[in-house]
Amino acid sequence: MENTKKTKLPDLYCARPSSLAAAVFRDDLTAILTRHRPSRMPFFKHLAAAPSWVARDPLLLGNIHLNYQAAMHATRVAVYYLPHLDSPELRQRKLQIFIDDDGLPDGDTHHYQLTRAFRDIGAHCLLADQAFGAPAELCHHLERETAHFVRLAPKLYARSLGAWCAIEGLSVDWMRALAESLSVHFPGFAQHPYFADCFMDEVEERHAAEALEVTQMIVSTHPELIPPTLRDAETIGRALDGVWRHLDRIVRQAIAAAPLKSHPGRSEFGGRNGRRSERSASQKDVFLTAESSKST
Repeated sequence: MENTKKTKLPDLYCARPSSLAAAVFRDDLTAILTRHRPSRMPFFKHLAAAPSWVARDPLLLGNIHLNYQAAMHATRVAVYYLPHLDSPELRQRKLQIFIDDDGLPDGDTHHYQLTRAFRDIGAHCLLADQAFGAPAELCHHLERETAHFVRLAPKLYARSLGAWCAIEGLSVDWMRALAESLSVHFPGFAQHPYFADCFMDEVEERHAAEALEVTQMIVSTHPELIPPTLRDAETIGRALDGVWRHLDRIVRQAIAAAPLKSHPGRSEFGGRNGRRSERSASQKDVFLTAESSKST
């Protein structure tokens, strides 16, 4: 038992044949992705369940767009600095991922597609597309958890393939969850090109498979890279959880702040004397308190 405790994690991988080390890496990465699966986070459920007059608020949609777009932007910038992919074959494979994100027909990009998707449903976008620049500057417009993710992504992407592998592996899950949540309030939202093109061509699944395959190629010849690669995958997973927590906080605050008079067919005031319904207010407070405690 004492010897087991003193065994270093890199030795556990390096002592295995390269093919087995890569397989173990895949299993460990899969466990990380399962722990940080975005659709398990309360944000998506609360957004879908929010009253439509709240979910359709332009400022709420603008806040969701700002934080989500900032996180996506950070990863799109960071992918240009991936290490280890230096051979002609690997550069070519990496280039295809760049093209899928930033080289769409007619000069389009996933960034522009996402902004159009939110503007089409009435979002008041809080930051112009061209203002999404250097991550450090972008953080001035963000709250703590999203800013942490935006600062962290470039650092992790540049030092191992772990964060890239994790984000590519999780992306299809959060895109489907976001599309489904907003489609409750905006039928047909999932048919917008930002989502439809990816779902139809399975772009995100392809990226996930490519990231895993390429990373396994690297770690099979350099098993000493497996521990830091897995650590960075876990670190970016935790940071991504923080983005969803912040988005959930935005949605719950919008629900709490929405006056009852905004509900079609209901009034902020009730009763014969025009007094606000104490029962309705109390029920709302109980619901929000219960939901808040679930998400913490």
